[in-house]
Amino acid sequence: MTKSSIEQLEKKLDSFDYPERKNALNALMEKVNAGEIILPPAGTDVNLHFHTFFSYNSNGYSPTKIAWLARKESLAVAGVIDFDVLDALEEFLNAAKILNLKACAGLETRVFIPELADKVINSPGEPGIAYHIGIGFPKADVSGKQKEFLSSLHQTAQQRNRNLINRLNEYLNPADISYENDVLVLTPSNNPTERHICLAYARKAQEIFTNETTLINFWYDKLGIKFESEELPEGKNLLNTIRAKTIKKGGAGYVTPDKKSFPLLADTNQFFLETGAVPTLAWLDGTSEAEKDIENLLEIAIESGVAAINIIPDRNYTPGNKDEKLENLYRIVKLAQELHLPVIVGTEMNSPGQKFVDSFDTKELSPLVPVFLKGAHIIYSHSVLQRYCGLGYTSIWAEQNFNNVEKKNIFFEKLGRLLKPEYENRCRDFNDDILPQQILTEFE
Repeated sequence: MTKSSIEQLEKKLDSFDYPERKNALNALMEKVNAGEIILPPAGTDVNLHFHTFFSYNSNGYSPTKIAWLARKESLAVAGVIDFDVLDALEEFLNAAKILNLKACAGLETRVFIPELADKVINSPGEPGIAYHIGIGFPKADVSGKQKEFLSSLHQTAQQRNRNLINRLNEYLNPADISYENDVLVLTPSNNPTERHICLAYARKAQEIFTNETTLINFWYDKLGIKFESEELPEGKNLLNTIRAKTIKKGGAGYVTPDKKSFPLLADTNQFFLETGAVPTLAWLDGTSEAEKDIENLLEIAIESGVAAINIIPDRNYTPGNKDEKLENLYRIVKLAQELHLPVIVGTEMNSPGQKFVDSFDTKELSPLVPVFLKGAHIIYSHSVLQRYCGLGYTSIWAEQNFNNVEKKNIFFEKLGRLLKPEYENRCRDFNDDILPQQILTEFE
């Protein structure tokens, strides 16, 4: 098979048509099985925070594409996390199993934390509001109150988008857009984000101002910045500036959120626990008022059900510099270890230019790799046990079989290392009476 034909199949992995994505993966796997494509063994790099095109991926990657690239890049464990939906879950886990890739799936949303109503947490300029994560969901098909909660996250987010566009259309006139015709078409499942909206405005401006000089002047008039020709029509700097200048605090489309704008942290964690996910605190960089008092933040989070912490390592240091952010990174990892909170890491890929995987081989991050790998294996084994037999990290079975979190972490990490995707089906036979050592013996 030629390089170009492989690239053509890989391109089809990002099709909005699922059968086409599935057929492309099957075709690639035929080449793998025939020895025409060599997939390397798993290494020690991990990324459990890929956003897919079901919320926003700056490269337009589908869940299948991410699984394929993760396998090609030798990731030890990979995970997807989309905003307000679980649409990627089944596709990603199925593709990962075909590829013999250890995998998990999660959801990110925003919550209100009453105890910190007057403090900025991890959403810049927005006191009391925090990005928050549930990871290791066993399935996307939830029911009852959980389905209602999940639907409300999606519906609330989409109404915010519509209201945002109504405000921005007046400001960015004549480059006004239609939610249905210009934004929804950018997504495979009607779940656009703020970044899709920015892209839609950039494309509408290009459509209206076909002359480059006129386009440059339009954006200068609206954003106060004169962009270079190479940054047009939809370069990274332009898209990020549209978002910063029009959508975020101080922008023409910004409306200050309040405690009614997002669900409560406690209610969201309850939803995560009831659906089999692990409630996970999203840590930014330790510079906000709430994150500076990290012990208090963690106490509030843990009290509400948080059992893990999420970090984006590459965002938290400058190579060669021992600055405040690097010190904060080491501090939060040390504190997480003391509290026995699994540390989940990964780059998001929801902004142009972000890496596929963090730079774990750098002087700054290499000492932390064992901690990151441990967290990834814990979440992977949780995801498998919860998916196949309901015996995950936050299950009643785990509570009954481990008298402290440290012992629980030892078990789930060991299982995560032993377990291979091709043998995950064996977990279907486990029931509440099985002992942890019996599970480990099955895979040793």
